[in-house]
Amino acid sequence: MARLYQTRQWHDQFSPSIEEFELLALETYAHLPEEFRKLTGDIIIQIAEFPTEEIMDDLALETPFDLLGLFEGRGIAERWTPQTGEEPNKITLYRRAILDYWSENEETLGDIVSHVLIHEVGHHFGLSDDDMEKIEEAAE
Repeated sequence: MARLYQTRQWHDQFSPSIEEFELLALETYAHLPEEFRKLTGDIIIQIAEFPTEEIMDDLALETPFDLLGLFEGRGIAERWTPQTGEEPNKITLYRRAILDYWSENEETLGDIVSHVLIHEVGHHFGLSDDDMEKIEEAAE
């Protein structure tokens, strides 16, 4: 009977909308360790279905499902000499690629979003995989 209940709870469920996905990403980011969030400065977190053609070309992606997220911006050291008209750092999460990854793996959607956020910031700031793993553990 418990199995039937677990199955039925999905009968009226849809994948999260862009708005719901954005709320999940913002909540996840807010629960990351403060020291880590300080690396990003003022940051915009946005959700898109897929990367633009320009991003796909720049990164030589074969399909739009190849990219789960993208960090665009400048690190703290580079921000000591701000440029005129400089925009804030930005992370874009690609909803459809993340949902596709989620459907093929045994991880929660929240864990995947957290992983992508940490890795987009972490790679940009030169953190090692071990450093990022410790941050993920601290965020749990």
